[in-house]
Amino acid sequence: MLKPITLGDLASQFGADLDGDSNIVLTGLAPLDIAENQQISFLVNPLYRQQALLSKAGVLILSQSDYTFVKKASEHTKSYLISPNPYALFARIGQYFEQLNISPLVAGIHPLADVHPSASIPQSCTIGPFCSVAAGVILGEKVHLVSHVRLGINVQIGSGTTIHPMTVIYDDCQIGKRCILHGGVVIGSDGFGFAPDFSAQGGEWVKIPQTGRVMIGNDVECGASMTVDRGAMADTIIGDGCKFDNHVQIGHNVKIGAHTVMAGCSGVAGSTELGSLCVIGGYSNFSGHLKIADRTTVSGGTSITKSIKEPGSHYTGVFPFTSHSQWEKNAAIMRSIDKLRQQIKDLTKKVK
Repeated sequence: MLKPITLGDLASQFGADLDGDSNIVLTGLAPLDIAENQQISFLVNPLYRQQALLSKAGVLILSQSDYTFVKKASEHTKSYLISPNPYALFARIGQYFEQLNISPLVAGIHPLADVHPSASIPQSCTIGPFCSVAAGVILGEKVHLVSHVRLGINVQIGSGTTIHPMTVIYDDCQIGKRCILHGGVVIGSDGFGFAPDFSAQGGEWVKIPQTGRVMIGNDVECGASMTVDRGAMADTIIGDGCKFDNHVQIGHNVKIGAHTVMAGCSGVAGSTELGSLCVIGGYSNFSGHLKIADRTTVSGGTSITKSIKEPGSHYTGVFPFTSHSQWEKNAAIMRSIDKLRQQIKDLTKKVK
C-alpha cells in the first residue's frame, strides 16, 4: 500500500503551480484511462486531451496550454499541477512515490559473498549473495551490489551506485556516482581488434591487446545486457547523465558526451565520438572513427556512416514500410537504379 501524501506537499516540494484542493490525499500515479480520484495522472500530448477530460484522476499534471483547455472543457472536478515540463514533473513525482515505498537496505556483506581483504568497502555498502569483489576494488558510500555481481581487480564504483545481478565489470574500470547497471551488463570486455596476417599459404587474425579502461561518469543508467568494450590503448569514456536502453553495444575507444541517450539494440563502432545531448533511436548504428555533433538526433534503424558536423541536426535513413508486394516492386527498381542512372545521363547528352 502506497504511503499517502497531500497535493500541497507535492506542489511545494517540486515547485509546481497548483489549482485545486491542496489537502487532497494521494496514493500514487496511474495512466489517464485507469486513474482513480486519489491518484495523479499526466497529459503531455494534446492528442490525449479528450482522454484527460474523461479521466477520473483526482490530479492532472499538465502544461499551461493544456490546463487552459482542460479546465474550460472538463465536466469533472479535478485538481491540477501546472508545469512548463509536465513529463519531467511526472517522472520526479514518480521517483518520490517510489522512494517512499522502498524498504531500506540493510548494509553489510552477505556471508555468501566473496570479498578480497584488500578491497575498500564502506560500512554503508550492501553486498549481496554470490557477489565477487576482487583485490584493490574501491567502493563509495551506499553502493549496492544486489547479487551475483563480479567486480574485477582495481575496479572503482562511486557512491550511491546500484549494480543488478549477473553484471560483470572487468579489471581497472571505473563507474561514477548514482549509476544504475541493470542485469547482465558487461563493462570492460575486450574490444574487437584483430590484425589480418594472411598469405597464399594461410595465416591468422592476430589479436590486438586491449589495454585501456572503461570510464563511466555520474548518473549513468545502463540497460539490461548492455556491453561496453575497454579501449585498445586509450580509454572508452561515457559522460555524465547518459542513459542506455537494453542490448546497446559501445565499441572500444568510443567517447560519448554528457546526457546522450540511446535506445535498444543500437551500437557504436570503435573510436567514434558522440557529442552531448544526442538522441539515438533503437537499432541505429554508427561506423567507426566518426565525430557526431552535439544534440544530434538519429531516428530508429538508421545507419550513420559519415561524421555529422552540424549541431542539432536530425537524420533518418529508414525506408517507409509498405505492403510486401509493393516492397518487391521497389526493390526491383533499386536493383536497376545504376542502369536508370546511366540512361538518364545518356538522354541528357542527347538533349544537349
